[in-house]
Amino acid sequence: MFGKIVGGLAAILVSAAACLAAPSAMAQNAYITNGGSNTVSVINTATNAVVATVLVGATPTGVAVSQNGSRIYVTNFNDASVSVIDASTNAVVATIPVGTTPLGVAVSPNGARVYVANISDHTVSVINTATNLVVATVAVGGNPYGVVVSPDGARVYVASTGSSSVSVIDTATNTVVATPTVGVGPRGVALSPNGARLYVGTASNSVTVIDTATNAFVSNVPVGITAFGVAVSPNGARAYVSNYNSATVSVIDTATNTVVATVGVGSNPYGVSITPNGARAYVVNFGDNTVSVIDTATNTVVATLPVGGSPYGFGQFITPAAPAPVPTLTEWAMILLGLMLAGGAVAMIQRRRVTV
Repeated sequence: MFGKIVGGLAAILVSAAACLAAPSAMAQNAYITNGGSNTVSVINTATNAVVATVLVGATPTGVAVSQNGSRIYVTNFNDASVSVIDASTNAVVATIPVGTTPLGVAVSPNGARVYVANISDHTVSVINTATNLVVATVAVGGNPYGVVVSPDGARVYVASTGSSSVSVIDTATNTVVATPTVGVGPRGVALSPNGARLYVGTASNSVTVIDTATNAFVSNVPVGITAFGVAVSPNGARAYVSNYNSATVSVIDTATNTVVATVGVGSNPYGVSITPNGARAYVVNFGDNTVSVIDTATNTVVATLPVGGSPYGFGQFITPAAPAPVPTLTEWAMILLGLMLAGGAVAMIQRRRVTV
């Protein structure tokens, strides 16, 4: 009898542990917008293989993946629209009209809002992801380009190429509350993981660093020629900057705001994104229709992947880290039952010892 109880207890505990330890079904993919092919290449970052090609609107440019990885938002530059891709099927499930020539795009941390920079309209469209409708249009600086949302979702930072500034939007009111000046022709923007620093790639061959608490200038870091995309490592220690006219990526030590490595990549690197574990940087090369994969430990290119024509990949195009598993009610019941049985088994063992 005792052996059966122990065996049953072990089976329940193993089953519960398996449920909790099961990895998320969300694949770690990179979504590359191909402006010349009107497609998105889906790359499995574990194998570096293109696993799907998704047809979207005209000249897809910007891209952003929701925090839970379920939706990918793609700006179609020549369609004045955003394509919404279901990550589980790699199919377009909605097409949302926005402003003229949309480029940069970012999703709020809770997934409720999407922010789209419309270059020709000098505006940002705010999309409600529950309805896939534009619920606000915010006037910003000239020719808005890159977009990033703060970790707490309270602020949106928009690089205004024509104004050499960043428009800071209060998401509660959808109004611009600050416009710090940066280098000439800002494009890519990225935040440190804690949201304390904003990194802005500029056409003045530099990255401007802004203190987000005060919106004050902190530093200007010289990089390669025409900085486009910017991405910060998950631990915040490094910023990676694609230099469009240098065919390089500058690696910035964020503690000192100095370049500690320069990595040669493909022609006209545009977008750049980092894997959730920080081990790889993916760089989209517009000029030769490829993606360079950088090993961040050695700052060397370890793979070059062919994609569609004229790829941009401008934005956070890699699936974020999978959230920690949360037990379901059934799993909690199994855990509690296991604990109860464990308590009973201990009591039985103690009684047997007393009897002996």
